[in-house]
Amino acid sequence: MEANVNDSKQFIVVKIGIEQYGIDIKYVDNIVRMQRITRVPKAQSFFKGVINLRGEIIPVMSMRLKFGLEDDVVTNATRIIIIKLEPQSAVGIIVDEVKEVVTLDDTMIEKVTNSAVEDKYGYLSGIGKHKEGLISLLNISSVIIEKETV
Repeated sequence: MEANVNDSKQFIVVKIGIEQYGIDIKYVDNIVRMQRITRVPKAQSFFKGVINLRGEIIPVMSMRLKFGLEDDVVTNATRIIIIKLEPQSAVGIIVDEVKEVVTLDDTMIEKVTNSAVEDKYGYLSGIGKHKEGLISLLNISSVIIEKETV
């Protein structure tokens, strides 16, 4: 399918800490309630472990820890979003709350220039303007596939 100049995309808006982030809906496979996570030894600190979702073992990471915030506080609103970048590989990300689905077209999205913001914003693909608020749009593949630099 060819992309139009004025394409619109749908994003799932989630809360991580006090910030709102948008995740491109095309990568979202499922949204599940928080469940027991089996820890995995020697995993990176932001990887919480794995869950068994209908027979599929899925690694789960904390977006709060990934972004350098305090550890997750699980509430009734906490969700695990199952992200599939490729059909055979899924990763779960823990978010504080799933808010809504929004449709943004190109005119509502400001690109982020890497020089304008510090390094962790390599995680962002842009800033979406929706109603009165701003939504930081996640470049979900760079969040998940990030190479650790020591």
